[in-house]
Amino acid sequence: MLNDGDCGFCMRTAALVPRLGVDIDSATVQTVDLAALGVDPDRALVEMPFVHPDGRVDYGHRAFAAILATGPMPWRVVGRLMTTRPIDPVARRVYHWVAANRSRLPGGTPACSL
Repeated sequence: MLNDGDCGFCMRTAALVPRLGVDIDSATVQTVDLAALGVDPDRALVEMPFVHPDGRVDYGHRAFAAILATGPMPWRVVGRLMTTRPIDPVARRVYHWVAANRSRLPGGTPACSL
């Protein structure tokens, strides 16, 4: 999981994610070689990237779904449901709303503005 190290909301969220029992590594987009990981640097500041062990990259709500899918029940089911046909568009909109408003959410600062 990669998050924006300049964004307080992103850092706060990244600190909470391990509490879900997921099996992931976490770093900031500012401390890794994004090109070597196949991560689009512009997109990575707008949508959280998740780099799968096989090198595939998911962004935004699909990244969060992939993260949840590595965890225990019920998070694994929630992660899978987030990418199913009826829920995927809703999860996408919710993720984009959160990303667009992250400077106003808990832990958010002016640096979080997109």
